[in-house]
Amino acid sequence: MSFKCGIVGLPNVGKSTLFNALTKSKNAQAANFPFCTIEPNIGVVTVPDERLEKLSNIAKSEKIIPTYITFVDIAGLVAGASKGEGLGNKFLANIREVDAVIHMLRCFDSSEIQNVNKTVDPIRDLETVETEMMISDLESVEKRLSQKKNKNNDINKDTFDILEHVYESLKKGIRPEKLEEKFDKKLIKNLGILSTKPRILVCNVDEESVSLGNSYSQKIKEKFKNDTVVIVSAEIEQQITELKDLEANEFMKEIGIKESGLDQIIKAGYKILNLTTYFTVGPKETHAWTIEKNCKAPDAAEVIHSDFKKGFIKEELHAADAERRQDRDRGRDDAYAAHPLQQRAPEQNARRSVVETGDDGATRRGNPRHGFEEGVGRAAADNPVIGEKEWQRTDCGDREPA
Repeated sequence: MSFKCGIVGLPNVGKSTLFNALTKSKNAQAANFPFCTIEPNIGVVTVPDERLEKLSNIAKSEKIIPTYITFVDIAGLVAGASKGEGLGNKFLANIREVDAVIHMLRCFDSSEIQNVNKTVDPIRDLETVETEMMISDLESVEKRLSQKKNKNNDINKDTFDILEHVYESLKKGIRPEKLEEKFDKKLIKNLGILSTKPRILVCNVDEESVSLGNSYSQKIKEKFKNDTVVIVSAEIEQQITELKDLEANEFMKEIGIKESGLDQIIKAGYKILNLTTYFTVGPKETHAWTIEKNCKAPDAAEVIHSDFKKGFIKEELHAADAERRQDRDRGRDDAYAAHPLQQRAPEQNARRSVVETGDDGATRRGNPRHGFEEGVGRAAADNPVIGEKEWQRTDCGDREPA
């Protein structure tokens, strides 16, 4: 399981420059005129995670397989896109296919780079994009609800309830949010409603403002306090990708940034989509897998293969890092990563109870299908990527891990 982020925004805000930097490519044309991107550019990027190499060294794995994130550079949008203005129809069709939306916002002044508006106003620009998405959604939802009257186009009750809820919000000009708290996530995703997609607000600032931001990015933070806001300079990101790792680290220190834009956006993506990473480790490979936070271990196993969920038996916990153990002793929340066991016969799987022994010597008992006492049945990590350390669930069966 990987996820896909679409980079959207008005023309000439730096979408293609950021895409090229994130994907370390020059696939997207970055030019000083509107609509230089027509067809969406797609790039697949590995999720950097220092734990992979450490676990691989322990298991002496032959290869490392990271998890991935896909970025899509989507054509610029203008007011009236929902009615077909500019490349609106292409934009709206492409955005339906992504899991999360990265709103690229112009937060810099420049006489050299054209601006489709006379002034720089990232709040106005964001509202322009969001309004077009909501208008498109309203028309789409109205059409689907009208099908309910047609006996030949029966909509199931759960789908109808979601559409009705979304319709009421859109009529009031309100972005539908937190639908997953009331409705099934798969149903929501399958409906492809643009304005319900999780979003990251990326402020593209000038080079001098990359470490602290500027007045434009500050306005975004104040206006959208509940959103995830990332400050980057697309030009700086492009320069970083052209340097070797050591040189890039030195350059970042000089300009006062701790993380690259890629690292920040990946973390933000995991956060808004409520995802985490777990690992399977063995002599053949160390493999990273992306799963939803707090899912049950059998569901984590299903990401590898559906049969692993059907034949799931149990899992054991082993501390992967002394630092995590120290944090645990201080009373911090435990973070866990699940490692599903090899498939066994379903009849062996039905009601098996497992005793788990933590690194602190405490034992926990439970059934992996229904969770464990003390929250051990979760397959979760508070912060799943780059530099985070967590407990590792490892194989304790009588066969080698997959």
